[in-house]
Amino acid sequence: MTEEKNQQTGTEEKSSQNEDKENKTEEPKQTASVADESAPTSDKQDKQEEQDKIEVPEKFKNLVREIEQMSVLDLAELVKILESKFGVSSAAPVVMSSAQTASADKADSAEEKSVFNIELAGIGDKKIEVIKAVRDITEKGLKEAKDLVDAAMSSPQIVKENVKKEEAEEIKKKLETAGAKVELK
Repeated sequence: MTEEKNQQTGTEEKSSQNEDKENKTEEPKQTASVADESAPTSDKQDKQEEQDKIEVPEKFKNLVREIEQMSVLDLAELVKILESKFGVSSAAPVVMSSAQTASADKADSAEEKSVFNIELAGIGDKKIEVIKAVRDITEKGLKEAKDLVDAAMSSPQIVKENVKKEEAEEIKKKLETAGAKVELK
């Protein structure tokens, strides 16, 4: 019997300890939620002040009012519909501005480059001479040089990669003398 009482007492102690743990974990939750509630309120006030500063033209007031009353899910659906209807996306302006910056950077880096890739953009009227020049430059066989020139007729082809500036200019002159159009990249 004493063993049964000890087991019951042990069980009661464990359950009272569990209750104490539950009570302790609940208290911090309440404190945290009070702190969390105050932060969004100030954010909401800031956002509201920003929205009040924006002047909406008269012709768009009804539209803006309707959008303000929509749920987030409805707004997301509306955005998708507008993107597909007009063929735009919300990321397009960012991509365009970064593309403009990238092209400006490429122009600057082209002046500073010391190593180039030689690209055969076109072959002109003198195909045989261009093949001879490509064969001489690349030290390839006749078939490989002809295949490269033939491929350049449909799309630009790299003749030689990672060439120093002086050598690249020499190769460009040789190919242009043969009648080809060449770009250094």
